[in-house]
Amino acid sequence: MTGSSSNSTCTAAAKVNKHSRSKSTNNYRSSRSITGAESAASGSTNNASRSSGGGKEEKDGGVLFYVNKSGFPIDSQTWERMWTHVAKIHPEGKEMVDRLRIAANLPKPPVLLVPNFKPSMSALDWLLVIQNYMKTLQYNHTGTQFFEIRKTRPLSGLMETAREMIRVSLPIKCLEAVILGIYLTNGLTSMERFPISFKTQFSGNYFHHVVLGVYCNGRYGSLGMSRRPDLMDKPLAFRTLSELIFEFEDSYRKYLHTVKKVKIGLYVPHDPHVFQPIEWKYLVLTSSKMAHEEMRKEMEKHARDMRMKILKSSTAQSPIKERRGKSLSPRRRQASPQRRHMRKRDKSPAMIDKKPAELSTLNDVAYQIRI
Repeated sequence: MTGSSSNSTCTAAAKVNKHSRSKSTNNYRSSRSITGAESAASGSTNNASRSSGGGKEEKDGGVLFYVNKSGFPIDSQTWERMWTHVAKIHPEGKEMVDRLRIAANLPKPPVLLVPNFKPSMSALDWLLVIQNYMKTLQYNHTGTQFFEIRKTRPLSGLMETAREMIRVSLPIKCLEAVILGIYLTNGLTSMERFPISFKTQFSGNYFHHVVLGVYCNGRYGSLGMSRRPDLMDKPLAFRTLSELIFEFEDSYRKYLHTVKKVKIGLYVPHDPHVFQPIEWKYLVLTSSKMAHEEMRKEMEKHARDMRMKILKSSTAQSPIKERRGKSLSPRRRQASPQRRHMRKRDKSPAMIDKKPAELSTLNDVAYQIRI
């Protein structure tokens, strides 16, 4: 997490501003839909960024951070901007930056080996291996997010970004950790993955954080990255989705953060080549306006709908993206009016294949319905 002080909890990779998704730097100049307190806290820095024409700038909790949009190798403008920002936010300031940049014998950072899943591993063991791999990459404290994650990008494109994370082995923030976690669990089809986002408030500022929720063998857990050890991975031990979410809320209270919103997406497909985006916020709960029991019921209904989606889907390992407010059952071809009338009460697969008694013979009407 990113935060405005050392006492506040630190969220990784704030939620991407809708106006900043374009590759044009001019889009940032129009993305001013943020709170007045945050604008006042960083107005001078924003002006400097606009005049320099640099890359994209994000903020979380009133604290600015940048996103590397130049790819790899990092271009000189992004590189210099990162060091300038580090000099501003590091306690030792420019002295530390100069000391590092002129050092001649700095150790070369290692390229980590990609963890390999073994058939003898349990789901719990594999999650532990993945989380340890992320911790070895380390959390990114530079104030510059090295990998651009656009939430509207197709899953296949995000998986390319995950492969790049493995190739360059640089520190990551929470949004990058979610994409990397999806990539490393794609082969484990018995495990379902879905994004969980939090919006919290501390000292008048808002903070954003995201983790990857996992479900396997009737238990929930999570993968992720954060400066705080209890705001990232959770063991695969929670019997319900609400228990997992409330555990995160308890962890936030330790850092005097108030959870304002919780956003839960849908299961992410295991096929890394699908051309559909991740559903990040199918269910949005405003914690400050809902009772504890009401939130629990909504989350359990959402979890049940996702599980039923798997039971009803015979052609995909994970559900495809559905429009908000629509049924979670798989899409099917448009049926004739007679067929729709027969399916009105029961939409289970068993009823779809069952023929009405009066149309059991092969006549024109029955043939039309089967078509």
